[in-house]
Amino acid sequence: MNLHIVISGLVQGVGYRQWLRERALAAGVTGWVRNRSDGTVEAVLSGAPEAVEALVAEARKGPLGAKVADIDRREASASAADHASEDFTIARSI
Repeated sequence: MNLHIVISGLVQGVGYRQWLRERALAAGVTGWVRNRSDGTVEAVLSGAPEAVEALVAEARKGPLGAKVADIDRREASASAADHASEDFTIARSI
């Protein structure tokens, strides 16, 4: 399963990207996460459907200090999924 998500709310400046990376690695999910200039956090998650869905459920809560308002989700495009590595990386902010 390849899922593209955009997390909105108070999600920058609270360690959200590192937190999501740690959770993804523990779940065996690959992909990437980055901050966006509009204050959201964007990620592509690739892995077994149940692992990806469990990670999205965790992402709705976020780390201490985060206040997730919403998660927009859609199937990841082929190009976004292609950029997912064998790891889970923190990509350069846009």
